[in-house]
Amino acid sequence: MIESPDLRGFFLSKICHSVKIPELNQIWKLPVLKRILKATATVGGMTMLSRILGFVRDMVIARYFGASSGADAFFVAFKIPNFFRRLFAEGAFSQAFVPVLAEAKEKRGQAAVKALVDAIVFRLGGILLLLTAFGVFGSGLWMMVFAPGFMDDPEKFALASDMLAITFPYLLLISLVAFSSAIMNTYNQFAVPAFTPVLLNLVLIASAIWLSPLFEIPVMALAWGVLLAGVAQLLFHVPFLMRLGLLPVPRRQKEEGVDEVKRLMLPALFGVSVAQINLLLDTILASFLITGSVSWLYYSDRLMEFPLGVFGVALATVVLPGLSKQAANQDWTAFKRDLDFALKLVFLIAVPATLGLFLLATPLISSLFFYGAFTANDVQQSSLSLMAYSLGLLGFILVKVLAPAFYARKNMKTPVKIAMVALVSNMVFNLILIWPLAHAGLALATTISAFINAGLLAYFLFKEDMLAFSKQWKSLLWQGLLANVVLVLFLMLLNPLDAQWFAWNGWERLGALMGLVLLSILVYAMTLLAVGFRPRQALK
Repeated sequence: MIESPDLRGFFLSKICHSVKIPELNQIWKLPVLKRILKATATVGGMTMLSRILGFVRDMVIARYFGASSGADAFFVAFKIPNFFRRLFAEGAFSQAFVPVLAEAKEKRGQAAVKALVDAIVFRLGGILLLLTAFGVFGSGLWMMVFAPGFMDDPEKFALASDMLAITFPYLLLISLVAFSSAIMNTYNQFAVPAFTPVLLNLVLIASAIWLSPLFEIPVMALAWGVLLAGVAQLLFHVPFLMRLGLLPVPRRQKEEGVDEVKRLMLPALFGVSVAQINLLLDTILASFLITGSVSWLYYSDRLMEFPLGVFGVALATVVLPGLSKQAANQDWTAFKRDLDFALKLVFLIAVPATLGLFLLATPLISSLFFYGAFTANDVQQSSLSLMAYSLGLLGFILVKVLAPAFYARKNMKTPVKIAMVALVSNMVFNLILIWPLAHAGLALATTISAFINAGLLAYFLFKEDMLAFSKQWKSLLWQGLLANVVLVLFLMLLNPLDAQWFAWNGWERLGALMGLVLLSILVYAMTLLAVGFRPRQALK
């Protein structure tokens, strides 16, 4: 059963009252805290479930296919439609569509919202159908562009092209799912969109275990699994849209919001998806490196995506509709307050997560993937790129939170210019770092570009007087610094040597990892409280 944000909030408030924790009771009475935390907890909780199943999925794929040429081919075939999905749907489209939809909802009513939805789905669906057809029938051309290094291995290139022809329709299906998710998020219904990726993971797990033995080339089962998952995810959304009275019916009609979405979307196509473009550039360059490089980057990226998805994407998903509403009503005090509050949560959660990923890179990779066809060398190589990616986690999350502050105000030009700088920087650092560090150099270049992107976004928000730090930051910074120093010392002292992680069996590794993670969270939280951190004062 998927609980609504309001129901979860009711139970949380009752728990706080029943156990007589006055500090939590007072925190819960802060309106901004209550609204953002309830929704973020909903999205984060569902996303965590999805990410955990995603790790199970990756463990199964690693066990059955390792870091082989077939695995490399699948990851590229899956990455290409995912790239376009994030570009057109979750990226530029959502950032352009949500502010316009929120304004229509606030000022023009339900009938105008339905008309806008119908008009948008007609145009979006048409574009996606054409792109999908081009992807299916021109899969070889796409593969030449996105993985040119595969051309040196005709068998791998042919396999990747065949799988891409099967996975590309996923773009159409999942983009419509993202469109539906944007509608539900605007109506503060976050649980269903956040739960939907669970279906992809379940279908891919089933495909790897039960479908792959039925295929002459077993890894092809994963490509068909992607297509089946897209169908399942879209069908899952239909009843919830019907309940809102917003099930899209494609109509070729003139609607004033359509032109505004197009105007906002065109520059955002590039700007909001710069991180995805950077990751895709990594894949292109990695295709020229030794076999396994694409897979090593994939597995390390998946681990970095866990805290990014559970917290960063969840927070950004919740922040955008609220900022869009405040911008529509020109309530700039509330706008800056919500943004400041979101940045406090980023500081408290993203910094220790960055340190944990970096220091526990080998334990994480070995515990999750060191089975079957996945070798000790694969663990070591994936750990190197995970360490490089982890350093950029804070930058990635800051971009997710700061970019909506521009899009909510329909300012697309500034983030696009910033994104161009970040993209060029990534390309330059890729070419510099790939030679000494191979695939890990590609990950490190992406990290550097993320901080360039986040830094410039923050600079221009200050310049436009849209970002202001509250007085609580002074004490929050030193409290967080001390807690993170204690966390690092704790992990350095208790983390066993890499050789011990390799010597343990799977259950021993997982048990030790879970113990380290849980103890680290406890040590960090207790240190914060010991140095005077009080949520009610700090998170105003």
